[in-house]
Amino acid sequence: MQPLMQQPWLTAAASRAVLAALGSEEATPRFVGGCVRDGLLGRNSSDLDIAIDQIPEDSMRLLQDGGIKVIPTGLKHGTITAINDGQHFEITALRVDVENFGRHAKVAFTDDWRLDAARRDFTINAIYADGDGQLYDPVGGRADLAAGRVRFVGAAAQRIAEDKLRILRFFRFQALFGRAAPDPDALAACAAAAPGIGGLSGERLRDEIFKLLAAPDPLPCLELMLRTGVLQHILPEGSRLENLARLAGTDDDPLRRLSAIAMGGAPAAQAIGQRLRLSARQGQRLGFLMAPPVQLTAVIARASLRQLLYDHGAEQIGDLALQQGVPELLPPIQAAAPPPFPLSGRDALALGMHPGPGVGKALRALETEWRESDFAAGRDELLATLAERHGAK
Repeated sequence: MQPLMQQPWLTAAASRAVLAALGSEEATPRFVGGCVRDGLLGRNSSDLDIAIDQIPEDSMRLLQDGGIKVIPTGLKHGTITAINDGQHFEITALRVDVENFGRHAKVAFTDDWRLDAARRDFTINAIYADGDGQLYDPVGGRADLAAGRVRFVGAAAQRIAEDKLRILRFFRFQALFGRAAPDPDALAACAAAAPGIGGLSGERLRDEIFKLLAAPDPLPCLELMLRTGVLQHILPEGSRLENLARLAGTDDDPLRRLSAIAMGGAPAAQAIGQRLRLSARQGQRLGFLMAPPVQLTAVIARASLRQLLYDHGAEQIGDLALQQGVPELLPPIQAAAPPPFPLSGRDALALGMHPGPGVGKALRALETEWRESDFAAGRDELLATLAERHGAK
């Protein structure tokens, strides 16, 4: 694994200033979580979390005294955010969960690093690093990271009972970091707790599912979720896992991957959109991909392609080409863009047509003919045709 001192976030002046301010009264600030985990793997990170053995009010005062902007983002849970040179630092006092209510918990602050580590989800997320890059690893996270093991801190069932979203996080972390066989205790706990996933908010489910689907190769973990019964409680429509293979190897778009594995057409797309609280744009896109107007092939007549582009737009047809496994269509799609219909109701009225439904009907009929002729006629020719058929006598 890589030495942390090669990480720019550890050596940056903004980080040094935040650490110096936080530690100016003998407290020990340490980076923790994803930035340390990823840094040990040689990956950079922009999400910087710091744990510290002092109460948040003292941390706020020291940062402000050092001229660093502070926001009390989650003060009752011990979390504040420092902003220095454009970089955000989420700073949380060491704590223990006194009483847990799923995602929310009553907390008590502590100065015991082991107790703080014991409340975290996975061992690879409970590795701490001070400003010199020295590690504090109370639960064996570094060894698990090196071995590719994704392991809950303590009892898997207890960690999941505290927050059911950790079921999905386990499979996502297994997809990203797991090289060893999945931990059997974790799998059993995930399977047992899976029926409770329905109580999570759609937004949290969506964010975690999208992160999993964006992993370089989510297929093995999705298959594992299906075998353990977990996937059925989150995405009952999503059993066509073999369809992931048809996507281009570099295509990691999570919504396209979601549409590829989901069955049921437009009704299923609507149900998924409601369950995962998709935005209107995401829902429309998912519906189009799950109920496409055509099955694309690598070779398609230019006129037919232009008609598809005219009806649905290059963005949607390009999306569909990637989802259906024909990325070679992308250059022709870019080259075949048809022109917009050059006439409007104003043109019809200028020819002497009477206002009313007849104007729209006449324009739609002419537009259909123009589309079927591969958009051959120009504006002047279309105007002449409209005048001949409907102009003032």
